[in-house]
Amino acid sequence: MSTFPEGFLWGGATAANQCEGGYDADGKGLGVPDIMTGGTVSEPRHVTDGVKPGVHYPSHEAVDMYTHYLEDIALFGEMGFKCYRMSINWSRVFPKGDEEKPNQAGIEFYRRVFEKCRECGIEPMVTLSHYELPYHLAKEYGGWANPKLIDFYLNYARTAMTEYKGLVKYWLTFNEINCLLMGGFGNIMGAGILPPGDDVAMTFGDTPWDVPQKRYQALHYQFLASAKCVVMAHEIDPENKVGCMIAGNVTYPHTCNPDDVILAQRKQREQNFYCGDVQVRGAYPAWAPAVWKREGVSIEVSDEDAATLAAGTVDFYSFSYYMSSTASADPKLIEGGNIFGGAGNEYLKKSDWGWAIDPKGLKYYLEEVYDRYQVPLMIVENGLGAVDVREEDGSVHDSYRVDYLREHIEQMGEAIADGVDLMGYTMWGCIDLVSASTGEMKKRYGFIYVDKDNDGAGTLARSKKDSFYWYKKVIATNGEDLS
Repeated sequence: MSTFPEGFLWGGATAANQCEGGYDADGKGLGVPDIMTGGTVSEPRHVTDGVKPGVHYPSHEAVDMYTHYLEDIALFGEMGFKCYRMSINWSRVFPKGDEEKPNQAGIEFYRRVFEKCRECGIEPMVTLSHYELPYHLAKEYGGWANPKLIDFYLNYARTAMTEYKGLVKYWLTFNEINCLLMGGFGNIMGAGILPPGDDVAMTFGDTPWDVPQKRYQALHYQFLASAKCVVMAHEIDPENKVGCMIAGNVTYPHTCNPDDVILAQRKQREQNFYCGDVQVRGAYPAWAPAVWKREGVSIEVSDEDAATLAAGTVDFYSFSYYMSSTASADPKLIEGGNIFGGAGNEYLKKSDWGWAIDPKGLKYYLEEVYDRYQVPLMIVENGLGAVDVREEDGSVHDSYRVDYLREHIEQMGEAIADGVDLMGYTMWGCIDLVSASTGEMKKRYGFIYVDKDNDGAGTLARSKKDSFYWYKKVIATNGEDLS
């Protein structure tokens, strides 16, 4: 008998800006990803001041799901997906972001997508904001550092939830909202706070032009927007279920040195619970003012704000999990690779992109978060970015991906057996897509291979990898057969 509950939401996940393409089709406006160039694991992506001629912007075509969506969703259905986590590209529905009325062509496109999902027996789960802020809102308003974006966002969310009532009942307000606690990546992708000048490298962590006050204030405005969205969603349709979405971070102490242990505790709770407490419990954690003081920021939480946050708590906690990290008080031990930094972990293998592979960390994370919140959890991103080799006959033998997923799913089962309420699992990048961090196609996650390279060349033909057939079996047996 399977450990996984009946009705478990097996599936896959994508983001519109990484797979859709059609960046200027049928009235779509520019989004922030549309001004981001390609990069590699060693060369960062750059942000330009608008679209420049002769520059490769991976999101402009991506894998062209805009015209291939019927084929792609049919393939998801063939695998047996119960759930497909995707995003609506805000600038496809509201090209500038601040309009009162939507672009009808964008509305109808997503209606067709959701209808196809339903036809294939797939429950759509929609992220309203997945690093897809309209460029106009970033350029003219300063992104989420401006409180005016709250009303623009709510107008967009209200439109989507009203138009797709009966087609979509699972919603996520903001993707990896805690990335605003980071420097460069959080500023640009999370908040739409653009760097000064033109052709600026997008980095992780410390950024010369970073202004922490703007990031933390932007995050506060997103908290308010999310809370108001939750209340609105339940009013529009009592069947709606709304979740937060956190970039899951497991941090171990590098040694038994108490300084390492305390640093690991601080990093883990701030990355996971600063945002989680606000969105699940409805209030900032008691230690939030200490964070603000350390970061040199001032966040005013009015009585009205506090009431808004308390009223708009989410129905479930969703998160991404790719890696763990370690914390060391010795700055000489810090290494690159992992997005969350750290001092390395000799007990773990790494992916081709330097991310520590830690299946047991997933169980640890599930149990830590469930112990704290006691609400249903969902893993909405997890997967292995790797260099796939397509054989002459078109096959891709990605046993390494199967091994990665098997080991993580086994740990999910153990967490469920320990009492964790886990409602679903949507593997990231179920079809090959553009990497958000590097802008590459070479970094492939999918069960479905897309013929396209880093430079944008390729036929865009779809083909099934070995992992496609393996995951189909996993879903058919509700996680019982992982062989």
